[in-house]
Amino acid sequence: MRQGGSARDSEFADFVTASHVSLLRTARLLTGDPHTAEDLVQTALIRVYAHWGRSAGWDSPQAYARKAVVNLYATWRRRRWHSEVAHTGAESAADGHDMAGSAEARLELGRALAALPRAQRAVVVLRYYEDLSVEQTAELLGCSPGTVKSRTNRALERLRTAGALAGYAGRGAQ
Repeated sequence: MRQGGSARDSEFADFVTASHVSLLRTARLLTGDPHTAEDLVQTALIRVYAHWGRSAGWDSPQAYARKAVVNLYATWRRRRWHSEVAHTGAESAADGHDMAGSAEARLELGRALAALPRAQRAVVVLRYYEDLSVEQTAELLGCSPGTVKSRTNRALERLRTAGALAGYAGRGAQ
């Protein structure tokens, strides 16, 4: 049964208000670009809104939206403009809670993630930033837990080789 337009819109607006910052942070870590991340989140939210009438049956609308962001990120590489990178002179300020601790650490983290292939970047962001389990990450990415473990291992080895994890000792990334 479909909800009325105004109640549905109000519930969705409340959901967007509560989840936008979190979705945007994840998208920024995945894409490495704040403008592309905003586009990714907006497109994902459009898809979530199209199915919002069924949201009562979802375990978690936040998880559904995060999956939409990750799935769109995985398929956007097929778009012709995927390799274009907007460059501004300075990084945008982080929204809300600063997970990296300082601007320099955020920049280092961004460079390290940008050096990883898409699949490896996705597992690192979901496992260590979103703090999802191997099983949750596998379900979200539509792969086996073994694939998540091997991608994580390869990504962390690549980051260690590049020296990118030096400032993150003790934060669960080793």
